[in-house]
Amino acid sequence: MDAVEQKILAAVDAQRETLLAFAQDIGAHAEPGFFETRTAARVAELLRGCGLSPQTGLARTSVKAVLQGGAPGPCAAVILCPAHPAANPENGVAHACGHNAQLTALVGAALALSAPGVAEALSGSVAFFAVPAEEYVPIGTRQALQKQGVEFCCGKSELLRTGGFDGVDLALTTHVHMIPCESDLLLGNVACNGFTSKTVVFHGKAAHAATAPHAGVNALNAAALALNAVGLLRETFRECDTVRIHTNIREGGAALNVVPETVVMEAMVRAATLEALDDAARKFDRACTHAAEALGAHAEILTYQGYMPVRPAPADPALLAAAAALPGLSAQCAEPGMQNIASTDVGDLSQVMPVVNFTHGGTAGALHSADFAVTDVDKAYIAPAKMMALTAYHLLKDGAVLARRTMDGFTPVFTRESYIETVRRQG
Repeated sequence: MDAVEQKILAAVDAQRETLLAFAQDIGAHAEPGFFETRTAARVAELLRGCGLSPQTGLARTSVKAVLQGGAPGPCAAVILCPAHPAANPENGVAHACGHNAQLTALVGAALALSAPGVAEALSGSVAFFAVPAEEYVPIGTRQALQKQGVEFCCGKSELLRTGGFDGVDLALTTHVHMIPCESDLLLGNVACNGFTSKTVVFHGKAAHAATAPHAGVNALNAAALALNAVGLLRETFRECDTVRIHTNIREGGAALNVVPETVVMEAMVRAATLEALDDAARKFDRACTHAAEALGAHAEILTYQGYMPVRPAPADPALLAAAAALPGLSAQCAEPGMQNIASTDVGDLSQVMPVVNFTHGGTAGALHSADFAVTDVDKAYIAPAKMMALTAYHLLKDGAVLARRTMDGFTPVFTRESYIETVRRQG
């Protein structure tokens, strides 16, 4: 372990109680995406305490602060996003997948990297980025936000659109374990499904359900037939594409004695690649369209932006070096074939820039469930802060050789401009 690593670890340890208090405070005051005003203020306050000058109000609630190293070089962005027993009583929202742990890692990394003798060892800069929560913004909220100027209602996506990531060369991210993992650390990018969101409005014709059902067109029957058609698509999807389609009937008719005229169905279509996602979405649309036509109804299909798939990547050498400085923690590397069926807006970043990612333990229970809980504060809050700072240091030390190697080995799918065009076509 070199002298800078020792300073990083000592700086995090010295602020252990501050970090734990912050994690508990954020955990007790969860806020939904694009409305994290209290959370943003707390993050900005601690970043100012590190001697940084945070920008606020980016994409409504994003906070960004840049730490300049001792020599020119790349910019590594440390990016985190902020019905449960610990739900905020004011809004019912809870950090049931560890976003308060991510924010604690962000703040801890900022404290460590801004410590005397650390920033001077960096060839480049570190942008500390707290962004709107990755949980998908409901359609109604999305429409309201768009009227206020938020075009892409996914935090990282909106920041890509508005230039928040301009000048950033690679991203460093973390999360609690998103797939089963017995080790304390899982190093590298596990592939994650992307998804697209659908709202299908089935239009029929109202009539008295008892005396004149023949005069109506039952929109609920059209939706039911569409659901059966979607279910029968299952054998057309390849196992390797991990396609999932989940649906919900939001509106099912006005009165029991009236043939339903309008039925609204919502759906998420998920898949492992952009190509598979496009294929599954086309099949879903076709099933809904023709099922409705078969019964004389009409399906109006509205498509909304979701998240792009996460591109898998092996453990970055900087992650391996960081984990080696934490011998008390067990670690394993992401392997080809590992797949997270859920989705995250980190996928959008991974299509545009290199993403260096690790996940960590210290929690129990399923994500987004009532039994999710932090069981080891050191593994959930303190260790990720150390990993973040150590990884940023190893990326940017010695002329940023590891950061430049990661950047040189990455081929983007989209430029910022083509990404924006693609998302706009989707929505």
